[in-house]
Amino acid sequence: MKNRLKLLRVERGWTQEQLGQALGVSRQAIIALETERHDPSLDLAYRIAATFQRPVEDIFENPHAE
Repeated sequence: MKNRLKLLRVERGWTQEQLGQALGVSRQAIIALETERHDPSLDLAYRIAATFQRPVEDIFENPHAE
């Protein structure tokens, strides 16, 4: 799933490790999300949105939207 996770993380000056700690996931999980090799669970997507204080739709592209 296309996302803006890396851009938002870099804008905050966070490492992948720091973001992972904030979300309660591993650095490897952040890498997988940023490289679009893994889609987040709904719970994780909402935690990411809350962390960046943005709606989920601002971070993750809906592949089913027109």
